[in-house]
Amino acid sequence: MALLALLVLLALAGPVGGTWDTCRGTCGLRPMAFDHSSVVPDCDSEDEDTTLGSSDGLSLLVDGPGVPSGTWPGIVSIQANLENGTWHMCSGALIHPQWVLTVARCFIEAEDTSRWEVAIGATDLAKPGPEYKLRRILRVLMHQNYDADSECNNIALLQLDQPVECSDYIQLGCVPDSSLAVAELRTCFIAGWRASPGRAPTTGVALQEAKVRLIDVQLCNSSRWYGGAVHPQDLCAGYPRGGIDTCQGDIGGPLVCKDNVGDFFWLVGLASWGRGCSGDKRPGVFTSTQHFHTWIQVQIGLVPPITAAPPPKPKPTIHTFEPEPEPESDTFITISFPKDILLRFFKNLQDFLEFLRDKMG
Repeated sequence: MALLALLVLLALAGPVGGTWDTCRGTCGLRPMAFDHSSVVPDCDSEDEDTTLGSSDGLSLLVDGPGVPSGTWPGIVSIQANLENGTWHMCSGALIHPQWVLTVARCFIEAEDTSRWEVAIGATDLAKPGPEYKLRRILRVLMHQNYDADSECNNIALLQLDQPVECSDYIQLGCVPDSSLAVAELRTCFIAGWRASPGRAPTTGVALQEAKVRLIDVQLCNSSRWYGGAVHPQDLCAGYPRGGIDTCQGDIGGPLVCKDNVGDFFWLVGLASWGRGCSGDKRPGVFTSTQHFHTWIQVQIGLVPPITAAPPPKPKPTIHTFEPEPEPESDTFITISFPKDILLRFFKNLQDFLEFLRDKMG
């Protein structure tokens, strides 16, 4: 599967000048993180931390200092520079040295993104560290069929004004293609930004994480859950009885799952919407990145857009000297000869061949 991850990235990203070498031709790596699968609380475990089910609606871990630096090197903070300060608007995932994958909902009411920025390589925006990079947004590519009312096709791409170099703190996310059985992945995480009370809108934001499980979409879409509101291109993740979920401020945040064989993570979803936070039978709904794999490649320019096949060229007309059939007659013409004429013909032909043989013999 490690080779598969490399092939996926080669198909999705492609080289971009000298920045490609710094990514070592791989994606989904977490070089600064240890094995979190046994450390991050599982909501369904018997020793569940009751703070995960608190009623304040902030269902990621909000009381801690945040995750260690470099824990999730693919997540980014998308920020708006406004007159009253710099605000964290939503999250995204770096999938290419110059492209960020996020959700269209983040930009549905944005009038001018020229002053927006993308913070990369930091977990605590108050203390971003030496690997922290800031890029402006060159352009926003929202899905052409995005519906703000139903959140259908809730996905977007951001082209950065300059590419970034990969490091221990900045890595690319692996977008799976149709060959990956996403439903079979068992170790999954969500991450989001949380602002501490009394601190500045951006400088007080730290990255938090939580362990989740993928939930069958049919169950998630049943009458007692979301009642058909989940689209085929969506995923559900969390727990049936709630307790851990994305919430306000987590929009566009990545849903990542560890590969069942290789030591890397797949970027399988982006936080899209939900009803409330961490409620019973109300898990988070995520845009499935796998569903939009080809769309992503087309937008980045790695594959040509899919167009309608051109009409077939007319076949050349071949003129023959065969007599045309009479109207309403068979296409094939049958010509018959009397039997005695045919016998004389073949007898003369045989005599002629014997004559030639004697002359040449």
